[in-house]
Formats: sequence, structure tokens, C-alpha cells
Amino acid sequence: MKKVFIILALIAVFFITYFLQSDVFNFFTIGSIKPNLFVILVLFIGLFAGRKLGIILGVLFGFFLDLIFGKTIGILAVMLGIIGFLGGFLDKNFSKESRITIMLMVIGCTCIFEIGSYSYKILMQDGLVEILTFLKMLAIEVVYNSILTIILYPLLQKAGYYIEDEFKGKKILTRYF
Repeated sequence: MKKVFIILALIAVFFITYFLQSDVFNFFTIGSIKPNLFVILVLFIGLFAGRKLGIILGVLFGFFLDLIFGKTIGILAVMLGIIGFLGGFLDKNFSKESRITIMLMVIGCTCIFEIGSYSYKILMQDGLVEILTFLKMLAIEVVYNSILTIILYPLLQKAGYYIEDEFKGKKILTRYF
């Protein structure tokens, strides 16, 4: 029952994030570029709730965003699914205790998300390549996401460990007892 409540809470957090992204951060743009809160949210879910839930919610959230924002359905779903997968993968290989490690994870995932989305746009839609504009946008978004991660990390860490205890449990020496 707690898992269902946590999943519903994560979906509610997604809608809060959606309204922050679409309304509030319109007033806090840098060069008309907003942070990508969805990358941070899905990475957080993958890190603390596990790879499977990260992929499922990443694809669900991406599909919803594709319906709202996208010209084509599927690219945001695929990219956020990849971010959820990476969150689960990075959980096994890196510590979640350090802000620097989390910040580097956010930087890497933001780059992967934006490069994948931009590559799809180039290949499937217009074929126009503007590398300098893209790199400027990517640099601003990476800095913006990093700053938000530093600010939000204590809250994310506290909520994340609660979610992690519920989904992953304490699996220390279980096969011996």
C-alpha cells in the first residue's frame, strides 16, 4: 500500500513540476532558456526507486509531455526512459551522499537528454544544424539544472531515502538468515 501511495505522490510531484516548468520558470529564464526539471525528477526516481520504476515513470511522463509539447509522439518518452534507466544504473555504481556526484549525474543526464532530443530533431524534422546555438543552450541549461540540484538536493535526498527504504528495503545479509 505504501508503494502505491509513493507512486501516486511521484505522479503528483510530476504535475507540480510540470506547472513549475511551464508557468513559474517562464519568469526566470536565462537567454530564453529554462531549466529541465523533468530530467532532475526522472533521474531522482531512477536513483532512489530503482531502474524499473525510473524507466516506467520516465516513459509515462515523457509520453504525457509529448502529447502536450511535442510535434511527434515518442521522443521525450524515449529520452526520459533512458534517463530513468541511467538513474538506476548510476545508483549501483556511485554514491548518492555527495552533492558533487549528484551534480555530475545531473550534468551528464541533461547533456544526454538534450543531445538525443536535438539529434532526433535534426534527423527527423528539419535537418538544420546550428551547433553554436545548441552548445550555448546546452551550457545554460546544464548550469541552470546544476544550480537547482544544489538548492533542492537536501529535500530530494531526504525524500529519496524514504522512497529507497520502501522500494529496495534493507537487503543486507538476507540470504544467510
